[in-house]
Amino acid sequence: MSVGQDIYALAKQLFPICRSITGHGVRQTLDILSAHVNLERHEVPTGTQVFDWTVPKEWNIHSASIRGPDGQTVVDFVDSNLHVVNYSPPFKGTLTLEELKPHIHTLPDQPQRIPYRTCYYAPTWGFCMAHDHLTKLPDGLYRVDIDTELRDGSLTYGEYLHRGQTDREFLLSAHICHPSLANDNCSGLALLALLARSLKARHTRYSYRFLFAPGTIGSIAWLSRNEDRTHLIDHGLVLSCVGDAASPTYKRSRRGDAFIDRAMAHVLGREAGAKLMDFSPYGYDERQYCSPGFNLPVGMFQRSVHGTFPEYHTSADNLDFISPEHLEDSFRILTDVIDIVEEDWTPLNLLPKCEPQLGKRGLYAALGGQKSSGVTSMALLWVLNLADGQHSLLSMAERSNLPFKELAAAAMLLSEYSLLTAAL
Repeated sequence: MSVGQDIYALAKQLFPICRSITGHGVRQTLDILSAHVNLERHEVPTGTQVFDWTVPKEWNIHSASIRGPDGQTVVDFVDSNLHVVNYSPPFKGTLTLEELKPHIHTLPDQPQRIPYRTCYYAPTWGFCMAHDHLTKLPDGLYRVDIDTELRDGSLTYGEYLHRGQTDREFLLSAHICHPSLANDNCSGLALLALLARSLKARHTRYSYRFLFAPGTIGSIAWLSRNEDRTHLIDHGLVLSCVGDAASPTYKRSRRGDAFIDRAMAHVLGREAGAKLMDFSPYGYDERQYCSPGFNLPVGMFQRSVHGTFPEYHTSADNLDFISPEHLEDSFRILTDVIDIVEEDWTPLNLLPKCEPQLGKRGLYAALGGQKSSGVTSMALLWVLNLADGQHSLLSMAERSNLPFKELAAAAMLLSEYSLLTAAL
Protein backbone atom coordinates (compact mmCIF):
# COMPACT_ATOMS: atom_id res chain seq x y z
CA MET A 1 0.00 0.00 0.00
CA SER A 2 1.04 3.62 -0.50
CA VAL A 3 1.75 5.81 2.52
CA GLY A 4 -1.54 7.60 1.87
CA GLN A 5 -3.43 4.33 2.00
CA ASP A 6 -1.61 3.39 5.22
CA ILE A 7 -2.56 6.71 6.83
CA TYR A 8 -6.16 6.35 5.68
CA ALA A 9 -6.37 2.79 7.05
CA LEU A 10 -5.16 4.00 10.44
CA ALA A 11 -7.59 6.95 10.41
CA LYS A 12 -10.38 4.47 9.59
CA GLN A 13 -9.37 2.37 12.60
CA LEU A 14 -9.48 5.43 14.87
CA PHE A 15 -12.74 6.84 13.52
CA PRO A 16 -15.34 4.83 15.54
CA ILE A 17 -13.81 5.62 18.95
CA CYS A 18 -15.63 8.05 21.25
CA ARG A 19 -12.82 10.31 22.41
CA SER A 20 -13.03 13.25 24.80
CA ILE A 21 -10.55 15.35 26.76
CA THR A 22 -10.27 12.50 29.29
CA GLY A 23 -11.27 8.88 29.54
CA HIS A 24 -11.04 5.46 27.97
CA GLY A 25 -11.47 6.70 24.39
CA VAL A 26 -8.15 8.56 24.57
CA ARG A 27 -6.43 5.50 26.03
CA GLN A 28 -7.92 3.20 23.40
CA THR A 29 -6.70 5.58 20.70
CA LEU A 30 -3.20 5.61 22.17
CA ASP A 31 -3.27 1.80 22.25
CA ILE A 32 -3.89 1.75 18.50
CA LEU A 33 -1.26 4.41 17.74
CA SER A 34 1.24 2.48 19.88
CA ALA A 35 1.15 -0.35 17.37
CA HIS A 36 2.93 2.02 14.98
CA VAL A 37 5.13 4.09 17.29
CA ASN A 38 6.42 3.42 20.78
CA LEU A 39 4.42 5.97 22.76
CA GLU A 40 5.17 6.93 26.34
CA ARG A 41 1.87 7.43 28.14
CA HIS A 42 1.30 10.04 30.83
CA GLU A 43 -1.60 10.32 33.29
CA VAL A 44 -2.27 13.70 34.95
CA PRO A 45 -4.60 13.29 37.97
CA THR A 46 -7.92 15.10 38.27
CA GLY A 47 -7.51 18.30 40.25
CA THR A 48 -3.90 18.91 39.15
CA GLN A 49 -3.23 22.61 38.71
CA VAL A 50 -1.70 23.36 35.29
CA PHE A 51 -1.03 27.09 35.14
CA ASP A 52 -4.46 28.79 35.41
CA TRP A 53 -6.35 25.58 34.60
CA THR A 54 -7.32 22.52 36.63
CA VAL A 55 -7.41 19.01 35.17
CA PRO A 56 -11.12 18.08 35.14
CA LYS A 57 -12.84 14.91 36.19
CA GLU A 58 -12.50 11.90 33.94
CA TRP A 59 -15.51 11.24 31.70
CA ASN A 60 -16.61 7.91 30.32
CA ILE A 61 -19.80 6.89 28.55
CA HIS A 62 -21.48 3.49 28.49
CA SER A 63 -24.75 4.19 26.68
CA ALA A 64 -27.26 6.92 25.90
CA SER A 65 -30.66 6.91 24.23
CA ILE A 66 -34.03 8.58 23.92
CA ARG A 67 -37.21 6.52 23.57
CA GLY A 68 -40.31 8.08 22.10
CA PRO A 69 -43.97 7.94 23.19
CA ASP A 70 -44.42 4.66 21.31
CA GLY A 71 -41.44 3.07 23.09
CA GLN A 72 -39.29 3.12 19.96
CA THR A 73 -35.70 4.42 20.20
CA VAL A 74 -35.45 7.91 18.74
CA VAL A 75 -31.70 8.50 19.29
CA ASP A 76 -29.04 5.99 20.25
CA PHE A 77 -25.37 6.59 21.05
CA VAL A 78 -24.64 3.24 19.40
CA ASP A 79 -25.54 4.71 16.01
CA SER A 80 -23.18 7.70 16.30
CA ASN A 81 -21.06 8.91 19.18
CA LEU A 82 -21.86 12.45 18.03
CA HIS A 83 -25.44 11.91 19.24
CA VAL A 84 -24.47 12.70 22.84
CA VAL A 85 -23.08 16.06 23.94
CA ASN A 86 -19.49 15.20 24.82
CA TYR A 87 -18.97 15.28 28.62
CA SER A 88 -22.70 15.02 29.40
CA PRO A 89 -23.32 14.07 33.03
CA PRO A 90 -25.57 11.06 33.71
CA PHE A 91 -29.31 11.60 33.53
CA LYS A 92 -32.45 9.47 33.65
CA GLY A 93 -35.93 10.88 33.35
CA THR A 94 -39.18 11.27 31.48
CA LEU A 95 -39.82 14.60 29.75
CA THR A 96 -42.36 16.13 27.42
CA LEU A 97 -41.18 17.09 23.96
CA GLU A 98 -41.11 20.76 24.95
CA GLU A 99 -39.00 19.94 28.02
CA LEU A 100 -36.68 17.81 25.91
CA LYS A 101 -36.08 20.28 23.06
CA PRO A 102 -33.75 22.65 24.99
CA HIS A 103 -31.42 19.67 25.43
CA ILE A 104 -31.38 18.82 21.71
CA HIS A 105 -28.79 20.39 19.38
CA THR A 106 -29.33 20.49 15.62
CA LEU A 107 -28.13 22.37 12.54
CA PRO A 108 -31.18 23.97 10.91
CA ASP A 109 -29.06 25.15 7.96
CA GLN A 110 -27.70 21.59 7.48
CA PRO A 111 -30.81 19.65 8.41
CA GLN A 112 -29.54 16.16 7.60
CA ARG A 113 -26.30 16.37 9.59
CA ILE A 114 -25.59 15.68 13.25
CA PRO A 115 -23.59 18.43 14.99
CA TYR A 116 -20.68 17.84 17.38
CA ARG A 117 -21.14 19.62 20.72
CA THR A 118 -19.27 19.57 24.04
CA CYS A 119 -19.84 20.78 27.60
CA TYR A 120 -16.39 20.18 29.09
CA TYR A 121 -16.26 22.84 31.78
CA ALA A 122 -19.98 23.38 32.43
CA PRO A 123 -21.50 19.88 32.24
CA THR A 124 -25.10 19.95 31.03
CA TRP A 125 -26.64 16.83 29.54
CA GLY A 126 -27.72 16.91 25.94
CA PHE A 127 -28.14 15.13 22.62
CA CYS A 128 -27.39 16.01 19.00
CA MET A 129 -29.45 14.92 16.03
CA ALA A 130 -30.35 15.86 12.47
CA HIS A 131 -32.76 18.79 12.38
CA ASP A 132 -35.04 16.94 9.97
CA HIS A 133 -35.34 14.19 12.54
CA LEU A 134 -36.22 16.61 15.34
CA THR A 135 -39.00 18.29 13.36
CA LYS A 136 -40.73 14.93 12.88
CA LEU A 137 -40.90 14.01 16.58
CA PRO A 138 -44.51 13.80 17.83
CA ASP A 139 -45.74 15.30 21.06
CA GLY A 140 -45.74 13.04 24.06
CA LEU A 141 -43.46 11.73 26.78
CA TYR A 142 -39.85 10.78 26.07
CA ARG A 143 -37.64 8.55 28.19
CA VAL A 144 -34.06 9.82 28.44
CA ASP A 145 -31.26 7.55 29.66
CA ILE A 146 -27.64 8.76 29.71
CA ASP A 147 -25.29 6.30 31.37
CA THR A 148 -22.05 8.25 31.86
CA GLU A 149 -19.68 8.82 34.74
CA LEU A 150 -17.72 11.86 35.81
CA ARG A 151 -15.24 10.91 38.52
CA ASP A 152 -11.77 11.61 39.79
CA GLY A 153 -9.37 9.98 37.39
CA SER A 154 -6.83 11.50 35.06
CA LEU A 155 -6.10 13.21 31.77
CA THR A 156 -4.05 11.05 29.40
CA TYR A 157 -1.59 12.02 26.69
CA GLY A 158 1.07 10.17 24.72
CA GLU A 159 4.41 11.25 23.30
CA TYR A 160 7.25 9.77 21.33
CA LEU A 161 10.77 11.17 21.05
CA HIS A 162 12.89 10.31 18.04
CA ARG A 163 16.38 11.14 19.24
CA GLY A 164 18.68 12.93 16.85
CA GLN A 165 22.32 13.94 17.03
CA THR A 166 21.45 16.94 19.20
CA ASP A 167 18.89 17.63 21.89
CA ARG A 168 17.40 20.51 19.89
CA GLU A 169 13.80 19.59 19.11
CA PHE A 170 11.12 19.75 16.44
CA LEU A 171 7.71 19.46 18.16
CA LEU A 172 4.80 17.92 16.21
CA SER A 173 1.45 17.98 17.98
CA ALA A 174 -2.09 16.73 17.24
CA HIS A 175 -5.21 16.85 19.41
CA ILE A 176 -6.66 13.51 20.41
CA CYS A 177 -9.95 14.63 22.01
CA HIS A 178 -12.43 14.59 19.11
CA PRO A 179 -14.76 11.61 18.57
CA SER A 180 -15.81 10.40 15.11
CA LEU A 181 -14.53 13.31 13.02
CA ALA A 182 -12.30 12.04 10.23
CA ASN A 183 -10.56 15.22 9.13
CA ASP A 184 -10.60 16.82 12.58
CA ASN A 185 -8.63 14.98 13.77
CA CYS A 186 -8.28 11.29 12.89
CA SER A 187 -6.30 12.53 9.90
CA GLY A 188 -3.76 14.42 12.02
CA LEU A 189 -3.33 11.58 14.53
CA ALA A 190 -2.82 8.95 11.83
CA LEU A 191 -0.45 11.09 9.78
CA LEU A 192 1.74 11.96 12.77
CA ALA A 193 1.93 8.35 13.91
CA LEU A 194 3.14 7.16 10.50
CA LEU A 195 5.47 10.13 10.13
CA ALA A 196 7.02 9.16 13.46
CA ARG A 197 7.34 5.57 12.25
CA SER A 198 9.06 6.72 9.06
CA LEU A 199 11.66 8.65 11.06
CA LYS A 200 12.76 5.58 13.00
CA ALA A 201 15.06 4.52 10.17
CA ARG A 202 16.46 8.00 9.62
CA HIS A 203 19.49 9.48 11.35
CA THR A 204 18.61 13.10 12.03
CA ARG A 205 20.33 16.18 13.41
CA TYR A 206 17.25 17.25 15.33
CA SER A 207 15.27 15.28 17.85
CA TYR A 208 11.59 14.99 16.95
CA ARG A 209 8.95 15.01 19.67
CA PHE A 210 5.48 13.76 18.70
CA LEU A 211 2.68 14.74 21.08
CA PHE A 212 -0.83 13.29 21.06
CA ALA A 213 -2.80 15.23 23.68
CA PRO A 214 -6.35 16.48 24.28
CA GLY A 215 -6.96 19.93 22.84
CA THR A 216 -6.18 22.96 25.01
CA ILE A 217 -6.04 21.27 28.43
CA GLY A 218 -3.67 18.58 27.10
CA SER A 219 -1.10 20.97 25.65
CA ILE A 220 -1.40 23.17 28.75
CA ALA A 221 -0.73 20.13 30.96
CA TRP A 222 2.24 19.12 28.80
CA LEU A 223 3.71 22.63 28.90
CA SER A 224 3.29 22.81 32.67
CA ARG A 225 5.16 19.51 33.05
CA ASN A 226 7.90 20.40 30.55
CA GLU A 227 8.37 24.12 31.10
CA ASP A 228 12.05 23.65 31.94
CA ARG A 229 12.81 22.07 28.55
CA THR A 230 10.73 24.16 26.15
CA HIS A 231 13.86 26.22 25.39
CA LEU A 232 15.05 23.21 23.37
CA ILE A 233 12.23 23.57 20.82
CA ASP A 234 13.56 25.21 17.65
CA HIS A 235 10.65 24.29 15.37
CA GLY A 236 7.08 23.14 15.81
CA LEU A 237 3.86 22.29 13.98
CA VAL A 238 0.31 21.60 15.10
CA LEU A 239 -1.63 19.34 12.70
CA SER A 240 -5.34 19.13 12.05
CA CYS A 241 -7.65 18.69 9.07
CA VAL A 242 -4.92 17.30 6.81
CA GLY A 243 -6.92 14.75 4.81
CA ASP A 244 -9.49 16.67 2.73
CA ALA A 245 -9.32 17.94 -0.84
CA ALA A 246 -8.63 21.63 -0.10
CA SER A 247 -5.26 23.18 -0.93
CA PRO A 248 -2.77 23.18 1.97
CA THR A 249 -2.83 26.04 4.46
CA TYR A 250 -0.21 27.21 6.93
CA LYS A 251 -0.76 29.53 9.88
CA ARG A 252 2.43 31.24 10.98
CA SER A 253 3.76 31.18 14.52
CA ARG A 254 3.30 34.20 16.76
CA ARG A 255 6.85 35.23 15.89
CA GLY A 256 5.92 35.35 12.20
CA ASP A 257 9.48 34.95 10.91
CA ALA A 258 10.61 31.76 12.63
CA PHE A 259 12.54 29.21 10.59
CA ILE A 260 9.45 26.97 10.48
CA ASP A 261 7.43 29.88 9.05
CA ARG A 262 10.00 30.38 6.30
CA ALA A 263 10.36 26.66 5.55
CA MET A 264 6.60 26.17 5.29
CA ALA A 265 6.27 29.28 3.11
CA HIS A 266 8.95 27.95 0.77
CA VAL A 267 7.38 24.50 0.45
CA LEU A 268 3.83 25.81 0.05
CA GLY A 269 5.01 28.46 -2.37
CA ARG A 270 5.34 25.64 -4.89
CA GLU A 271 1.86 24.22 -4.18
CA ALA A 272 -1.08 25.30 -6.34
CA GLY A 273 -3.64 27.27 -4.36
CA ALA A 274 -1.76 27.03 -1.06
CA LYS A 275 -2.55 29.68 1.55
CA LEU A 276 -0.41 31.37 4.20
CA MET A 277 -2.10 32.95 7.20
CA ASP A 278 -0.74 35.23 9.87
CA PHE A 279 -0.95 34.13 13.50
CA SER A 280 -4.11 34.77 15.48
CA PRO A 281 -4.90 33.62 19.04
CA TYR A 282 -7.78 31.45 17.82
CA GLY A 283 -7.42 27.90 16.62
CA TYR A 284 -5.86 24.79 18.09
CA ASP A 285 -2.93 24.16 20.43
CA GLU A 286 -0.62 26.62 18.67
CA ARG A 287 -2.43 29.14 20.92
CA GLN A 288 -0.81 27.56 23.96
CA TYR A 289 2.65 27.02 22.46
CA CYS A 290 2.62 30.61 21.18
CA SER A 291 1.29 32.18 24.38
CA PRO A 292 3.51 35.13 25.41
CA GLY A 293 5.12 33.25 28.30
CA PHE A 294 6.44 30.63 25.87
CA ASN A 295 6.33 32.23 22.40
CA LEU A 296 7.56 29.03 20.80
CA PRO A 297 8.22 28.82 17.05
CA VAL A 298 5.12 26.70 16.41
CA GLY A 299 2.79 27.11 13.44
CA MET A 300 -0.26 25.15 12.30
CA PHE A 301 -0.60 23.03 9.17
CA GLN A 302 -4.00 22.09 7.77
CA ARG A 303 -5.81 21.85 4.47
CA SER A 304 -9.33 23.23 4.94
CA VAL A 305 -9.18 25.89 7.63
CA HIS A 306 -11.02 24.79 10.78
CA GLY A 307 -14.44 26.32 11.20
CA THR A 308 -14.73 27.38 7.55
CA PHE A 309 -15.93 24.25 5.77
CA PRO A 310 -19.52 23.02 6.07
CA GLU A 311 -18.51 19.52 7.18
CA TYR A 312 -16.61 20.94 10.20
CA HIS A 313 -17.83 19.49 13.51
CA THR A 314 -20.66 17.58 11.87
CA SER A 315 -21.39 14.00 10.94
CA ALA A 316 -20.37 14.91 7.37
CA ASP A 317 -16.74 14.94 8.54
CA ASN A 318 -16.65 11.23 7.88
CA LEU A 319 -14.32 8.82 6.12
CA ASP A 320 -15.69 9.87 2.73
CA PHE A 321 -14.48 13.43 3.37
CA ILE A 322 -10.81 12.42 3.52
CA SER A 323 -8.78 10.43 1.00
CA PRO A 324 -5.46 8.57 0.76
CA GLU A 325 -4.42 10.95 -2.03
CA HIS A 326 -4.68 14.08 0.10
CA LEU A 327 -3.27 12.41 3.20
CA GLU A 328 -0.24 11.39 1.16
CA ASP A 329 0.13 14.92 -0.17
CA SER A 330 0.11 16.29 3.39
CA PHE A 331 2.67 13.67 4.40
CA ARG A 332 4.92 14.72 1.49
CA ILE A 333 4.70 18.39 2.46
CA LEU A 334 5.77 17.58 6.02
CA THR A 335 8.67 15.43 4.86
CA ASP A 336 9.78 18.25 2.55
CA VAL A 337 9.79 20.63 5.52
CA ILE A 338 11.73 18.12 7.62
CA ASP A 339 14.28 17.84 4.78
CA ILE A 340 14.80 21.60 4.94
CA VAL A 341 15.21 21.53 8.71
CA GLU A 342 17.70 18.69 8.43
CA GLU A 343 19.67 19.80 5.38
CA ASP A 344 19.92 23.56 5.77
CA TRP A 345 23.45 24.91 6.25
CA THR A 346 25.44 28.02 5.41
CA PRO A 347 28.07 27.55 2.69
CA LEU A 348 31.17 29.66 2.06
CA ASN A 349 32.57 30.08 -1.46
CA LEU A 350 36.29 29.19 -1.49
CA LEU A 351 36.83 31.09 -4.78
CA PRO A 352 34.65 34.16 -4.22
CA LYS A 353 36.38 36.53 -6.64
CA CYS A 354 34.46 36.13 -9.90
CA GLU A 355 32.91 32.87 -10.98
CA PRO A 356 35.10 29.79 -10.82
CA GLN A 357 35.52 28.07 -14.16
CA LEU A 358 33.11 25.20 -13.92
CA GLY A 359 33.88 23.66 -17.32
CA LYS A 360 37.52 22.88 -16.62
CA ARG A 361 36.49 21.10 -13.42
CA GLY A 362 34.06 18.92 -15.34
CA LEU A 363 31.12 20.29 -13.38
CA TYR A 364 28.89 20.82 -16.38
CA ALA A 365 29.43 17.21 -17.40
CA ALA A 366 28.79 16.16 -13.80
CA LEU A 367 25.33 17.67 -13.97
CA GLY A 368 24.30 14.84 -16.26
CA GLY A 369 21.16 16.69 -17.22
CA GLN A 370 18.70 18.19 -14.81
CA LYS A 371 16.45 15.14 -14.70
CA SER A 372 19.14 12.71 -13.64
CA SER A 373 21.14 14.85 -11.22
CA GLY A 374 18.49 17.16 -9.80
CA VAL A 375 20.95 20.06 -10.26
CA THR A 376 20.88 22.83 -12.85
CA SER A 377 23.57 25.26 -13.85
CA MET A 378 21.43 28.08 -12.41
CA ALA A 379 21.39 26.32 -9.06
CA LEU A 380 25.20 26.11 -9.13
CA LEU A 381 25.50 29.79 -10.00
CA TRP A 382 23.06 30.92 -7.30
CA VAL A 383 24.82 28.88 -4.63
CA LEU A 384 28.25 30.17 -5.65
CA ASN A 385 27.04 33.77 -5.72
CA LEU A 386 25.24 33.68 -2.38
CA ALA A 387 27.80 31.52 -0.56
CA ASP A 388 29.27 34.49 1.30
CA GLY A 389 28.90 32.93 4.73
CA GLN A 390 25.75 34.98 5.37
CA HIS A 391 23.16 33.00 3.41
CA SER A 392 21.89 29.57 4.37
CA LEU A 393 20.49 27.25 1.71
CA LEU A 394 16.95 28.25 2.74
CA SER A 395 17.89 31.91 2.30
CA MET A 396 19.21 31.06 -1.15
CA ALA A 397 15.99 29.27 -2.03
CA GLU A 398 13.97 32.29 -0.91
CA ARG A 399 16.15 34.65 -2.94
CA SER A 400 16.42 32.56 -6.10
CA ASN A 401 12.92 31.04 -6.06
CA LEU A 402 14.52 27.69 -6.86
CA PRO A 403 13.52 24.53 -4.96
CA PHE A 404 15.48 23.97 -1.75
CA LYS A 405 16.24 20.39 -2.81
CA GLU A 406 17.87 21.58 -6.02
CA LEU A 407 20.08 24.10 -4.18
CA ALA A 408 20.99 21.52 -1.55
CA ALA A 409 22.08 19.09 -4.27
CA ALA A 410 24.07 21.86 -5.99
CA ALA A 411 25.80 22.75 -2.74
CA MET A 412 26.74 19.14 -2.15
CA LEU A 413 28.16 18.86 -5.67
CA LEU A 414 30.18 22.06 -5.28
CA SER A 415 31.52 20.79 -1.97
CA GLU A 416 32.66 17.59 -3.61
CA TYR A 417 34.63 19.71 -6.08
CA SER A 418 36.21 21.72 -3.22
CA LEU A 419 34.51 24.97 -4.17
CA LEU A 420 32.48 25.29 -0.94
CA THR A 421 33.00 24.78 2.74
CA ALA A 422 30.73 25.34 5.73
CA ALA A 423 30.83 28.85 7.15
CA LEU A 424 31.95 29.06 10.75
